Amino acid sequence: MSSRNRIRTAVGALLAALAVLCARRAGAVDLWSADQGPGRLVLQGGAKWSGLAAYAPEDRELYPQRLSGLGLFRLRLGLQYAASEMLDAEVAYEQSLRWTSHDSGAAGGGMALPAQAEPPYRIRPGYDDILDRDRVTVHHELDRALFALHPTWGEVVVGRQAVGLGRGVLFSAVDMFAPFSPLEVDREWRRGVDAVRTEVRLSPTSSATAFAVFGEDWERSAAFVRLRGYVGTMDAALLAGKRAEDEFAALVVSSAVADAEVHAELAAFRVPDPHPDGGVLSNDRVLAKGVLGASYTFDVGRGLTVLGEVHHSGFGVADTDELSRRFAAPALQERLLRGDMQIIGRWALGLQVSYPVSDVVSVSCSLVENPSDGSGMASPSVEWFATENTTVSVTGFLPWGRGPEDGELRSEYGGSPHSLFAQVALYF
Repeated sequence: MSSRNRIRTAVGALLAALAVLCARRAGAVDLWSADQGPGRLVLQGGAKWSGLAAYAPEDRELYPQRLSGLGLFRLRLGLQYAASEMLDAEVAYEQSLRWTSHDSGAAGGGMALPAQAEPPYRIRPGYDDILDRDRVTVHHELDRALFALHPTWGEVVVGRQAVGLGRGVLFSAVDMFAPFSPLEVDREWRRGVDAVRTEVRLSPTSSATAFAVFGEDWERSAAFVRLRGYVGTMDAALLAGKRAEDEFAALVVSSAVADAEVHAELAAFRVPDPHPDGGVLSNDRVLAKGVLGASYTFDVGRGLTVLGEVHHSGFGVADTDELSRRFAAPALQERLLRGDMQIIGRWALGLQVSYPVSDVVSVSCSLVENPSDGSGMASPSVEWFATENTTVSVTGFLPWGRGPEDGELRSEYGGSPHSLFAQVALYF
């Protein structure tokens, strides 16, 4: 089949699915349910139309075109089957079309858009291009494929699934599998990894969970355990094991303090190669990551929620003047794409303020700053819940800091373009 016919077939399938689903009301679509006894098949998902316009700093080597645009369309279809109270299964499939205004590449926008790369921690990627041209790409992905058992003593989940571990909102020290970037706006579902998760309830308030997360080989896989428990309003977890070639141990805590929420994550990683900027206690093979944050809703109007976080990443670069040279190294590029790092510096401050203007409109603004080089990014956003199953959102990205020079980055955020992102999302 020719490339033109392949894209016509792909787009035709998307439009046919949307024609059926757009008429449905919000919420899951019940495809089949047994009249007697267990058994139910449910369809969930969404379609998103997005656009990003960017105005880059003046540096021809990094940005041949200062003004650029990008268009996106995504369709996600998920099937959930409940065979009984003991057994259920889930499959999710995504297909997306991406158009860029220039052959030289996509528009920028800080970390607004997830990277287009094969996902790590999968035995087989389940990710393939239907069409790949200079300005247009169409790809599809099997993002979930799992079944779950629910015995009386706990839970067993086998297959491609989402694995989330942290308590941080903007940053995380322990969220090692497809973590969200602090300014990312176009990824709602956490990318699935191939894993087996077995949880055993030790008491009504505690559990032990073993995780095995599979990559193409042992060096690209993970295996660890988590002990978790609740005491009053406090939720705490201990984790230990290996992630790729790193050994790690971590502590995660969250609690209510008065009327505020407080959370903390601390992790130590023993890495195979020395880090150029050193590590913990003069040991350049032991790196620390940490997050400390809190949130509070002030009694102002409908409720003004403020969240603040401080993040340290031992994997980052201490001197941001060295960013371009250091990130030319394949090892650091691999860590960044794999999700070991949410920031490329060593320290970050984050602030997020949100307010519901009405029942259907909410506004927010996120600020992220690297205190070492003074660069940062402001991300104001407005979201309108137009109907029961349709939302419209607009987000800006306003960086500050030293801009690039002769193709070299001189600060973490100062080299990012000023950008505007808009999206219409339909859920079913």
